[in-house]
Amino acid sequence: MREIAEVSRQVLEETEKIIVGKGEKIRLIIMAVLANGHVLLDDLPGVGKTTLLKTLSIALGCASRRVQFVPDLLPSDICGMKIYNQKTGDFQLVEGPVMTNLLLADEINRAIPRTQSALLEAMEERQVTVDGQTHPLPSPFLVLATENPVESESTFRLPAAQMDRFLVRLSLGYPEAEEEQRMLRNLGDRIPFEGVRRVTDAAELTALQTQAAEVYISDAVAEYIVALAGATRSHSALTMGASPRGSRGLYRAAKVWAAMEGRSYVTPDDVQHLAVPVLAHRLVLTGEARFSGKTPEGVVREILSAVEVPPRNEELLRGR
Repeated sequence: MREIAEVSRQVLEETEKIIVGKGEKIRLIIMAVLANGHVLLDDLPGVGKTTLLKTLSIALGCASRRVQFVPDLLPSDICGMKIYNQKTGDFQLVEGPVMTNLLLADEINRAIPRTQSALLEAMEERQVTVDGQTHPLPSPFLVLATENPVESESTFRLPAAQMDRFLVRLSLGYPEAEEEQRMLRNLGDRIPFEGVRRVTDAAELTALQTQAAEVYISDAVAEYIVALAGATRSHSALTMGASPRGSRGLYRAAKVWAAMEGRSYVTPDDVQHLAVPVLAHRLVLTGEARFSGKTPEGVVREILSAVEVPPRNEELLRGR
């Protein structure tokens, strides 16, 4: 089987044929996929969120379905429903788009809370329940979602329970002038998705996720992750800190990031690099903190500078 570092490098190369100048953000999404985690892209309209996710789905070689979330979207439109078959006299399941490997949920915050909550079971348990019957989802199953933070009309805030189920939240931001010029020259009037090569497939991705779990993480680094999560729960600017699901997510993400860097062990630098995208969206600021201009990302950076970092002893980090 190929190594995680090789596969992630090739997926990055294919994705950058379409998406210009966002290599670090793409690597973070690849990390989330290999960590079996969901991704939320929270950004302005037109910066390439949907294009990025579609390009990734091609390079990853997995079955994918795209759902445009709108206010009248119902849970059955996501999970499926049972209909009566007059020929057989039985009720048969009509599978919803959730029955796929990569669910591209476009503008997820436009759906009503009832529909958003229909995804919770799928995101956490990798299964859906339709008319009292449970149906397992394909492996791997990942939600790659986008949301528009600007418009408030006909949008609904994602509940904290759903936000907590996203491994990372990212923002692409506007490109630099040089990057935008390169994008115009490379893409022109159309997006050449046909030029993106498939790098891997669902079976190999599942195997790579298992391979990532074997990356070694020392007790000191694990304690560092716990200390970071614990510091969010007692911070004066927060009414809600990172959950145990958040610390588990940072633990898994650090293992995959180390493997993508070609290492078989996790360093404190891996944890620090991932702390903001993995933890910040799980935090809830106090009213006073919001009024004073604080952000969850800024609070995580404060905590990173305050919590003691374990020694970067290579022998200890390698488990020797």
